[in-house]
Amino acid sequence: MKKCLNYIAVAVVFSVTVSLSAAEKVEPVRMGSGIMTFDTVPGWGFDEQGRSVLGPTHGGVVIDKAGNIYTSAKIGVVVFSPDGKVVRRFLGDEYSNIHDMEIREEEDGEFIYGARNANAEGIKFNAETGEMILKMPFPKESGLDLKKFAPTAITVAPNGDIILSDGYASNHIFKFDKNGKYKSHFGKKGNGLKEFNTAHGMTLDTRYDPPRLLICDRNHQPKGRLLHYDLDGNFIEEVITGLGMPTSVSIQGDYVSVPDLHGRLVILDKTNTIVAVLGNNEDPKTHRNFNVPQDQWREGIFSGTHGSYWDKEGNLYVQDWNVSGRLMKLVRVK
Repeated sequence: MKKCLNYIAVAVVFSVTVSLSAAEKVEPVRMGSGIMTFDTVPGWGFDEQGRSVLGPTHGGVVIDKAGNIYTSAKIGVVVFSPDGKVVRRFLGDEYSNIHDMEIREEEDGEFIYGARNANAEGIKFNAETGEMILKMPFPKESGLDLKKFAPTAITVAPNGDIILSDGYASNHIFKFDKNGKYKSHFGKKGNGLKEFNTAHGMTLDTRYDPPRLLICDRNHQPKGRLLHYDLDGNFIEEVITGLGMPTSVSIQGDYVSVPDLHGRLVILDKTNTIVAVLGNNEDPKTHRNFNVPQDQWREGIFSGTHGSYWDKEGNLYVQDWNVSGRLMKLVRVK
């Protein structure tokens, strides 16, 4: 079993080197509107030379009860303190390329649940030690004859059931019990009302009682949308459409943050109305673009938002799908 590696220098090839002094000269950018107004924190999470420590990113963000920020990258999972210092890392084949994460406090600790599309599995590991608890490959018990299994999203029901979306392949959503035993599946690929065209992101929508699944139908035509399903896989409603390419969803109180691969993040209120748009990128050359190196990043402008998470103070942490590895802290303006 691989153990977490604390403060280990990781050999990552960066296309640029940005000096710390240059990063310090960048001024915060204010974005959003009303109670959803934020300031960026230039240079947050960079090393002493002013470089990202992540390498390529196409993953998620979660925060533990101590306030530490976990983000997944090609190299594994990197954990930061709120002030942007690396606390620990989980590196290697078991932790690499986690496409989506959830964190859950349970009786014996906090645990990270991950969807690994390239590795065709869902996983669960201890958030402090890295001990791997569960691996969930394609469930043959489902009776499905799938040629490919590529999970993109994962969430956990109140009773511990694990829900895993096969967003880059069949678009079935699979339900396992807390021990990883297959229970059921629902959904199929298509552009119909009750079909998914890339069920890319998913979380438990705790704004409702009982909670529901909130699912990102990223490539739905003609526009991306969010959907509600109950925990047994029954369609409830189309929550909102007219989005670009919604990649994931994160809930705090009555509000939902929705990263959009087109280079922006939208925030919805309890009525699922858009109340703020953050980081909007209107440049067709750099939005929805993985290959924007660090020396071309623009403060307050996103390139391909992929994951987000709220901390207890209402601040947001946003990850871009990016070759150099971009994770941004947005401080809520009180």
